[in-house]
Amino acid sequence: MLRSVGQRRVTGEGVDPRVAELRSAVSRLRRELAAHRVEFADRGIAEDELAALDAMALSGAPELRRLRRSLLLVAGSVGSVSALAEGLAGVRRAVDLFGPAAPPSPRPPQD
Repeated sequence: MLRSVGQRRVTGEGVDPRVAELRSAVSRLRRELAAHRVEFADRGIAEDELAALDAMALSGAPELRRLRRSLLLVAGSVGSVSALAEGLAGVRRAVDLFGPAAPPSPRPPQD
């Protein structure tokens, strides 16, 4: 069977493997965050955005721009917590499965 560019194979259960990977990575980081007993200022933001990522994955066809925005917020929230670095990297890899980051916009000419 031929597939269009950008189309992904779905698993036997009809679930896109990218979605399954994202849900797994988000779940893993949520567990690590819950187990991390040290409080930090932006913990609530990280928890909210991880919940948003999971909800987007549940929808089955998450929008790449929204995924990247949530990833950026999570990274900004937990980026200084080295104990969560591996879990955060897993979420980033899962988001990257949906497509590469957009190239930076060209800068306007300077006068």
